Amino acid sequence: MRQVLARAIGGVAVIGLIAGAAACNKDSGDSNTAGGSNCGYSLAFFGALTGPAANLGVNIEQGFELAVKQYNTKKGSECITVKKFDSQGDPAVAPGVARSLVADKKIIGVVGPPFSGESEAAGPIFESAKIPTITPSATRVSLASNGWKSFHRAVANDDAQGPAAAGYIKNALKADKVFVADDQSAYGAGLADVVKKTLGAAVVGTDKTEADGKQTDFSALVQKVKSSGATVLFYGGYYANGGLIRKQLTAAGWKGTLVGGDGMKDPGLAKAAGNAAAAGTIVTCPCSPPEKAGGTFVADYKKEWNQDAGTYSDVAFDAANIYLQGIDAGNTTPEKLISYLSSVNYQGIANTYKFTATGELDPQFIKVWAFKFDANGNTVADAEAKA
Repeated sequence: MRQVLARAIGGVAVIGLIAGAAACNKDSGDSNTAGGSNCGYSLAFFGALTGPAANLGVNIEQGFELAVKQYNTKKGSECITVKKFDSQGDPAVAPGVARSLVADKKIIGVVGPPFSGESEAAGPIFESAKIPTITPSATRVSLASNGWKSFHRAVANDDAQGPAAAGYIKNALKADKVFVADDQSAYGAGLADVVKKTLGAAVVGTDKTEADGKQTDFSALVQKVKSSGATVLFYGGYYANGGLIRKQLTAAGWKGTLVGGDGMKDPGLAKAAGNAAAAGTIVTCPCSPPEKAGGTFVADYKKEWNQDAGTYSDVAFDAANIYLQGIDAGNTTPEKLISYLSSVNYQGIANTYKFTATGELDPQFIKVWAFKFDANGNTVADAEAKA
């Protein structure tokens, strides 16, 4: 893990970054915050700060936290408090952490959860408490079909990402034999199912693995891929497993291309596989390249965290600022923020955000990109992916 994980909290402990919210500066000249009327509230990050997929969670938390820090700097005081809740990305852990979050009545909005499995597990708790969530990265289609008024998704779902990944496999890689496997998670299985459906007869074999951290020997999968004659393996899962699979495929002499979704878009894949083995791996993401984000975000993020923005850092930054704009307008209860989100049309540094009645990102703002791992273990934007 990168050095930033030293900042992360362990287990399911909850940290309030700032102890108590101070009143806003009464001389700030901002009529919305005069006398502290819109201060003293908290926004929360809910997601993995530890665990096998923590890199993705930390990317998101840091984008979220940067937005709140900049907001407070402009206000001249610690107007809004950041609170962090570590779910470990684990659906078994998420409900207990969610209950801790909703018990804090200062919290009026949540950025997260990042992953689909924990979103399924924690979503009913957030909905019951009527506290809004904006996920920057959970892509399972069914999350928007639960009737949750609290749920909002700031990226495209797998019904967009899956066909785009399949389109890249067919059109860019020209593959007519594809093997599809997944980690049985809500995210991985859901994405793999869409890819399989889209590719149809080109799929020459399928398999399942255990989740990240629960399996290290993928020799059975490797043998099935080799025997199938596939030139592409699509894996629905996260970067830790993806890297080990790529390493073992290379060691077995398989010359094909590994393709995955946004859960594999992390330098951790190259760390697990080795840079040479990872080179050429393709990952899709319902996001734009973070280095293309607008404003001063790229430089600001680098200055604050001493590293480049990662996957979904920019989307999380926008999600936090959507809330902050709502708070400035006087939406200082969870219920008011949910109402505000139903009609928001926000131009951010990564995208424009408008939500449908089910909390999905408006289709006109959907985008999916394909990225390629280079010889140094970095992901480089390759092309905007089309179904």
